[in-house]
Amino acid sequence: MNLLPAPAHVLNPDAQVQFGKFAGAPEIIDWSALGAPHRRGALWQKFHHKHWHYVALATDELFCGIAIVDVGWTNTAFAYVFDRTERKLIASYSRDGIPGISARLNAHPASGAASRFQFFGKQISFRHLAGTQQFQLLLNCGDFHINAVLDGHESAPPLLAIGEVQGGTVHATVKSAGMAVSGEVRIGQQSFKLQHGVASYDHSNGFLARETGWRWASAHGRDMGFNLQAGYFGNHENVLWLDGKLISLAEARFDFNPDDPMQAWHISTVDGLLDLHFHPEGLRAENKNLLIAVSRYVQPIGTFKGWVRANPDAPKREVDKLVGVTEDHFSRW
Repeated sequence: MNLLPAPAHVLNPDAQVQFGKFAGAPEIIDWSALGAPHRRGALWQKFHHKHWHYVALATDELFCGIAIVDVGWTNTAFAYVFDRTERKLIASYSRDGIPGISARLNAHPASGAASRFQFFGKQISFRHLAGTQQFQLLLNCGDFHINAVLDGHESAPPLLAIGEVQGGTVHATVKSAGMAVSGEVRIGQQSFKLQHGVASYDHSNGFLARETGWRWASAHGRDMGFNLQAGYFGNHENVLWLDGKLISLAEARFDFNPDDPMQAWHISTVDGLLDLHFHPEGLRAENKNLLIAVSRYVQPIGTFKGWVRANPDAPKREVDKLVGVTEDHFSRW
């Protein structure tokens, strides 16, 4: 299924949502003019608006996950570095911020993107470099530093998915394909080069339910990658990138042991275009109970093996040692 080009805006001139899966990124994800039947009262929208920016960096040595999240009534950020050789986390930062102050995420998911988190001298920022197809990620958190440039000029188009969510109203997400990356990660006296690695980003913005859960899987090479989700957003964001093309995928099935996520996972799609086994190398987990809010999160890091194909009649394409993550997440926010 060929995807239509992304619209410039998530709303049409009549304030109606432009639902669908598209190839490319919009200029802006702006819900301020959202009309009936999806518009709610200002207070409801303030507390149900969820907006985040996530970046993944993968090399033969490392996997890094970085996120800035604004949940409406507060905000948070995290970053970690997983050593794939030692199979352990070697750096980690997590902090809840000051509402309305610590985090700033603008509404531009690609061109013009700018997100930052700042808390008592610790800083994370992600921004588009004007006039280019590049993005810069900067992190300075004590003795943990990242200076990376993501380059998308040879990458496949990103996904734009716009859909309804049960218990909420509407949501949009932009997921990039695998991108070239340069720069370094520094942890104390250690330095790791990012050249020859792969990067990707996720910019999501919408009105979600008070209780939201999902399973997620994502992995990227330069010629192959995928994004899969089961939960609050249905199959809206399920896609395969293959040889520069963006291919829509149907419902994803996640077979795993939630009591032991370090066991192998089996992930497939009902359209017969993807069948993968995920073998964890390690994980990051976090459980928060803030009385009015709860977050239970586990993100194993590892490799995928199996096959994908562009359509039901196409030959199967082998997937082997493709680095990425899975996730099991529940939030009351």
